[in-house]
Amino acid sequence: MNKKIGRALAIATLPLLWLPGAHAQTQQQLASAATAEETGALTMRHAIALAIQNSRDLTLARVQYRVAANAAGVDRSAFMPNLYTGSGAAYTYGFPSIGGGPPAIFQLNYQQDIFNPLLKAQQRWAEEHAKSMKLEIDHTRDSVIVRTAETYLELAKVRHSLDLLRAEQVSAEKIVGVTRDRVAANQELPIEETRSELTAARVNEHIIKLEGRDATLSEQLRDLTGLPDSDSLTVETEEPSFSTDLQASQLADLAMHSDPAIQEAINDRDAQQQVLRGAKLAYLPTLSFVGQYSILSTFNNYDKYYQPNSFQRNNISAGVQINIPIFSAKTRANVALAKSQLEQSEALLGNKKQEVRLDVLQKERNVRELSASKEVARLDLKLAQQTLELFQAKFEQGNLTLRDIEQTRLDESDKWVAFLDANFALQQGQLSLLQATGQLAKVFQ
Repeated sequence: MNKKIGRALAIATLPLLWLPGAHAQTQQQLASAATAEETGALTMRHAIALAIQNSRDLTLARVQYRVAANAAGVDRSAFMPNLYTGSGAAYTYGFPSIGGGPPAIFQLNYQQDIFNPLLKAQQRWAEEHAKSMKLEIDHTRDSVIVRTAETYLELAKVRHSLDLLRAEQVSAEKIVGVTRDRVAANQELPIEETRSELTAARVNEHIIKLEGRDATLSEQLRDLTGLPDSDSLTVETEEPSFSTDLQASQLADLAMHSDPAIQEAINDRDAQQQVLRGAKLAYLPTLSFVGQYSILSTFNNYDKYYQPNSFQRNNISAGVQINIPIFSAKTRANVALAKSQLEQSEALLGNKKQEVRLDVLQKERNVRELSASKEVARLDLKLAQQTLELFQAKFEQGNLTLRDIEQTRLDESDKWVAFLDANFALQQGQLSLLQATGQLAKVFQ
């Protein structure tokens, strides 16, 4: 009987070879990659590609960019040819005049602004805003990648933990049975039975919580990728590498050049500079090309108000329109407002740079701390594995009881779950650092 139990324990300890850096891990990953398509497993890269393709947030960001680009086009259209035509009919009594102009059967108007600093500044501001909205597309895409990767990795971790805990549940039930027999034989106190039952109940509670988390993460991953509920959702227990060899100062420099919040603040600063320039140039005259062609009507006796033989039905006017500001209190107020808005934008840009720099340095420190925590968890797991191997040998020699070996297996499973949690926390920190430094797209391209 001891040999059968020993073989079962040996089979149960096969997953222990999965430790990082072990040769068995490399073989397992190669075998998993080779059979991924055969088993229909969803890889993380495929999940991210589906999430980018089906993301409603990314679709909204693209629509918002088109709205901003079209708004800039509306402001730009004032400096392009604008041609209008129209016609109408009205009853008149006395001198015919509607809208301050002569009655025309057909009228064609042309207008194009050539020099208008305020309108040009408004156009530049709209163009800078469109640039910021384009940056928002990249930021949203990175957020979708991180959210999908974290959901995928956590789901793989939860399912791995469930496998370990179900094996742990079997060990806990064996301990309860052995302890109950010893209590019945007056070899243990009743409190030991209660203690073993409490341990089994805690394992069962943990399993129920993880099963609920599994269902939640599966729903989230289906929502992100657009996979239907009818399709099975199988994830791979892969170990992607998100580490970087760059120093903290290099990471901070990368963040300064790639952070979308800084780029948006720069665009806003540039836009406010254009607004201030336009406000100052508003003291100068504005220049526009204008033209008009009209065919005047005669049925309302409009020609009677002209001297004989002087009425001309076809009329053409073309030239330039110049508006010269003599005194404009509004222009002075606009300049003052533009100066204050520029100062505000520059202050916000400086604050944002400092905030991003500190945030990246903190994330880099967090990654180092999480890496150290993972190493501690790895060594703790390794120690538990070696202890289990030692106790298994003693058990086969008859020097330990079944309860002793099962309790050791419980401890080893707990160390496994702790290692998986530490590994996932490190992956989250690394993904956050990659997103902050603009390297996320390179990893998943």
